[in-house]
Amino acid sequence: MLVVSYVLCFSSFLHPLLANKELHFPIWFKFGAATSSYQIEGSWNVSDKTPSIWDHYTHTQPYRIKDHSNGDVACDSYNQYEKDIEMAEQLGLDFYRFSISWPRLLPEGYRTRISSDGRQYYDNLINGLLDRGIEPMVTLYHSDMPKIFQDLGGWANPEMAQWFADYADVAFSLYGDRVKLWITINEPLVACDSSLKALGVVEPFLAPYLCTKTVLMAHAKAYHNYKDNYKPMYQGKVSIAHVAFYFGAETQDDAELAELYRQYNFGRFMHPIYSKSGGWPATVVELMKNISSVEGFPRSRLPPLTKHEVEFIRGTNDFVGLNYYTSRMVRKAKAGEERQESLGDLPELNAISEPYPNSTAGHPELYSSYPEGLRAFIAWVTKNYGVQDILITENGYTSYKDDLNDFNRITFIEKHLEQILLCIYEDGARIHGYTYWSLMDNFEWLYGYTAKFGLYDVDFSDEGRKRTPRLSAQYYSYVIKSRSIDSNKWKSQMEDTNDNKKPIDDVA
Repeated sequence: MLVVSYVLCFSSFLHPLLANKELHFPIWFKFGAATSSYQIEGSWNVSDKTPSIWDHYTHTQPYRIKDHSNGDVACDSYNQYEKDIEMAEQLGLDFYRFSISWPRLLPEGYRTRISSDGRQYYDNLINGLLDRGIEPMVTLYHSDMPKIFQDLGGWANPEMAQWFADYADVAFSLYGDRVKLWITINEPLVACDSSLKALGVVEPFLAPYLCTKTVLMAHAKAYHNYKDNYKPMYQGKVSIAHVAFYFGAETQDDAELAELYRQYNFGRFMHPIYSKSGGWPATVVELMKNISSVEGFPRSRLPPLTKHEVEFIRGTNDFVGLNYYTSRMVRKAKAGEERQESLGDLPELNAISEPYPNSTAGHPELYSSYPEGLRAFIAWVTKNYGVQDILITENGYTSYKDDLNDFNRITFIEKHLEQILLCIYEDGARIHGYTYWSLMDNFEWLYGYTAKFGLYDVDFSDEGRKRTPRLSAQYYSYVIKSRSIDSNKWKSQMEDTNDNKKPIDDVA
């Protein structure tokens, strides 16, 4: 049990625009937390579940994971989902975002056979959440493709669009009567990044762009199916969760370059869905045409979209899902300067992207904290696409420490929620909710168990995967209940009551 034996010693300096305002969220604003199937479930080969691409990757190339770990057991949530529900209830979450493991529900990948055990697991989780008054938000694809599809080319194979749509239809038919919020695909930019070899997009020239088109078509097929066959009955909402880190210009001379970065990374996936015209961004079409020509390709590496495909993809959203962690500054590389590749980079542009000078260092560096970038990105999305309904589908702080008194995470949450308040009250943005990543420590992909994102600490050396609330869990619970980010009031309450919650391990 976490015992309060410390002094609440961090300070809060709120943005001056909010200094004289009530620091409260609108009554309709919702708070949640998120996880994903491979990162928490474990039980990788239980019942009739077949391997996912991450099962295969971590088993055959463990040296690519920082601590040589895998998700075979992870948080053991397949067996201990009731503890997860209890944590969500303790926090007071309005909703809990989790993902379905495609190969757990459909062991053959195709819709030829539904696993009775897999179906029952998600039934139990969904029903358990609803019994506690917590809305389930389901992600259909969060990086755990059935291995058999990777063997067929994965997202670079156009047939994947229909295979995904079939899987989505099974999920809609099984759980649509209770699940009203759906994310089709999490972070398509990451799914199509050829540097993350676990995802099956390995060839760096054509595969990332074939993938881009396929995931958009997959999403659109699932969206139209839900709209035509399930929305009339269940009135749910469907969208996609995009990576959202703002690329700012280091100098005025870099402004055009920074915008090109934004269009290449985000417009490539957002413009076809949210713009009035649909299709690829014109600047990206021109960029890829020129790069492909210089490289000797007979046509652009970016595959064309037919008129039918443009119309089929355009408008396939009921809200905009944004996963925000950090932002970068962009500038042209200097003569002789070595550049390091990072997510969202395009080597042909010969540019450097770096953390903002006033960002707070994170672990790993990729996750340096720059809350202002969230507001900048939302302003960019609103300006370019006139979007109305936004949901922050992920935002989280990572550390390599097991510290239960995680003051830095509290500051991270407060500062990002502050930016959301500014977006709502000062910019007029319609942001409907915030999702913290993650509910608990889990398997963090290439960083294994070395990166700690959780509101709840998980002891991975303990067979029972003991879960213990961090101080940030208590702060987030206060935010949800009070609908306020006034940490000074929370600190006063903590000092007065000395009231900490017990570990979830006491749950039956």
